[in-house]
Amino acid sequence: MDNYQPLSHAILQTHAQLLHPRHSQQQALQLDSPALDAMTDFRKTPPLFTSPTTVIDDAHQKMIHCGVRLLFVLQSDRRLAGLITANDILGEKPYQYLLEHGGNRAEILVQDIMTPVNQLEALSLEDVQSARLGHIVATLNNVGRQHLLVVEYPARKWTDRIRGMYSATRIASQLQMALEPPVRAASFADLETALTSGWI
Repeated sequence: MDNYQPLSHAILQTHAQLLHPRHSQQQALQLDSPALDAMTDFRKTPPLFTSPTTVIDDAHQKMIHCGVRLLFVLQSDRRLAGLITANDILGEKPYQYLLEHGGNRAEILVQDIMTPVNQLEALSLEDVQSARLGHIVATLNNVGRQHLLVVEYPARKWTDRIRGMYSATRIASQLQMALEPPVRAASFADLETALTSGWI
């Protein structure tokens, strides 16, 4: 400790205020803005998660408490099992599950209606680094999803590392413009989900 000297310091004033983070996600962007400007980088913003055996209404309450509309689903060994969104919980998925399996809503678990990991589309970080936001919007519309993951491939490893994510809802806010809904309404229930999620 002899090599370290105390820094100068002062007493806080009575008018001191806490500053809140100003993430790039809050800034207005353009379609030709760098795609990285709109990506939620998990090195800066840690992702929120739940377990496959969580009751869906408990997962939804966590979303509300944390101010998010998506949770990653992690297995006990920390491997990614999938993801679940507020639209999954509030849409027709629980109803369809009960029609097929019976029971009641209070018994539905996250694993019963989540999107499993082998159905999730992902972009490579290398491609994203040279892309524009318009490319991301086009990709979301092409795959019909509201979210896209971004993975990086560490040298000499066979597993993908999820570096970040794109949210269609957040991009619409960043662009300050309405976008076409990424999921086409195939039924009245799907249309209702699109309406309640703010896409129409």
